[in-house]
Parts: sequence; C-alpha cells; structure tokens
Amino acid sequence: MPDSPFPSPDPGRRPAGVDTSRASIARVQDASLGGKDNFEADRRALDAVLEIAPGMREVSRRNRAWRRRVVRYLAGVVGVEQFLDAGAGLPTMGNTHEIAQLVNPWARVVYLDNDPMCSAHGRVLLETNEDTVYLPGDLTDPAVLTGDSVVWRYLDRERPVAVILGAVLHHIPDAADPAGIVARCVEALSPGSYVAISHFWDPADGSPDHELAREVERRFVEKGLGSGWYRSREEIVGYFTGLELVEPGVVSLHDWWPSGPVCAPGTAEERLILGGVGRKGGGPAVGSARR
Repeated sequence: MPDSPFPSPDPGRRPAGVDTSRASIARVQDASLGGKDNFEADRRALDAVLEIAPGMREVSRRNRAWRRRVVRYLAGVVGVEQFLDAGAGLPTMGNTHEIAQLVNPWARVVYLDNDPMCSAHGRVLLETNEDTVYLPGDLTDPAVLTGDSVVWRYLDRERPVAVILGAVLHHIPDAADPAGIVARCVEALSPGSYVAISHFWDPADGSPDHELAREVERRFVEKGLGSGWYRSREEIVGYFTGLELVEPGVVSLHDWWPSGPVCAPGTAEERLILGGVGRKGGGPAVGSARR
C-alpha cells in the first residue's frame, strides 16, 4: 500500500465500544443502513468511503438481504434449528432470530460480538426472547468456541449449528489469520453444521473493478475505521476448506439464490462482495426435533 498522510491502523486495536471519538465497525454499518445508533466519527468514516464509492450503502442492504435468504434457507429448507451469528453488530430490522423463528418458532439463536456496545444493545432487545441470547465474544480468541465456551450453554454442540459470518472476516487482519479462525470454528461444530460467509472481494489485476476495491479498502483502513480488507476469490473460497459448498457456491451476493430468481447485478460496489454457504460433512441432512 502506498505511503499515506493518514495514520496506519493498529491491526490489534480493540473495538470502539462506547468511545464516540473513534469509528466503530458496528456503528458505521448502522449508519450505512440509515440507523440512528451512530456518532460523528462513524459518519465521517462512512462519508470518506462514500466520496468515491456511493454504492457502498447498497452493499450493506444487499448483505442484509443475503443473510435473510441464507437463514430462511437453512431454517426452512435444510431444517437447522440452532444459529450462531458471530460478529453480529448492532441489532436492526430483520435480525437472524426474527427470520429463523418466523420459519421455525423453536429455532435457537446466539449472537456474538466483541464490541460491548453491541452486546449491551442486544441484551436489552432480546431480554424477552427465551430462545435468543446476545453474548460478548471475540472470534480471534482461540477459546471462543472450545468445549467450555459459554456459547455451548445455549446451543447443543452435539447437534448441527449454522454459523453466520456476514461481513465479518474482512474486518480481521491477515496477522490474525482469518482462515485459521474459520478452521477452528468448523472444527468445533458437529457434522451436518453449516458456515455462511460474506466478504469484500478484490478482483484480479486488470479488472475494471480492481482499482475501486483498492481505493475503498484504503478509505476504510486509513480514514478512521482501521479495517475493511478486500481479498482475492481464492482466499475467500479457501475459508470453506473442509466444507461442502452449497450451490451456487461462492458468488456475488445477488447471485446467491439456492431456489428463486437471480437479481440484477447492481453497482460496481455491489459486485465486490462475495457470499457462500458450506456444510460440514456427515451427520443428519436436516435438523431433528428439539430434544
């Protein structure tokens, strides 16, 4: 990356939480969706990106729509009854538990985020839903899904779980090994579980969208947010190592429809995010009745 007048990010920096002077991943996402749980620092970080990529607001909406389709597919068509939404961010409309429990009223959902502001908001929102809980937790912590993790107090580790990693891994630096994080997650799951991932995509050199990806990344990383890396298709597909990809595979979000119409491709910004779902082999093909 070329020299820049902006300060270099600290790949290991902690989430902003209630510090309103720093941009927060969750609050920038909230601002991009037109929410109200954000501050001036968050809006400045978003505006720096929108200056050169105004379609990034639609990327946030596309990602939410992709997540809804994934959860409907897994809860309805596949029959998964347990969901872990990791790096969930601030609660908004069309949350994972709302979609899953609309299809299956007995679906159990655990949200996980390392930002204390997100978990505080989530606990308030979900305090009356006995099958949904919002927990503090960091995906970069190797112990986050080990046998004694608090997650397994709410989910049955012996039965299939769907893990949602929507727009999460591109905020994890290479130094923290996002591929290794996914591999540890897959290892912790029972056979028949699923992992859903969406991630910013940098096409190969020579693509007309390559320079846009590089500039948007620079704005995200260097102008306040400190993260938001665009990675190659090979890297993103590599996150599904050891999993059986669900058709249509790792594709642009508007193309991820296991059943139903293909949407219009939208803007260049919308093309630069890929999504996919993988299944851990073995185990039941569909969820069994809750015990």
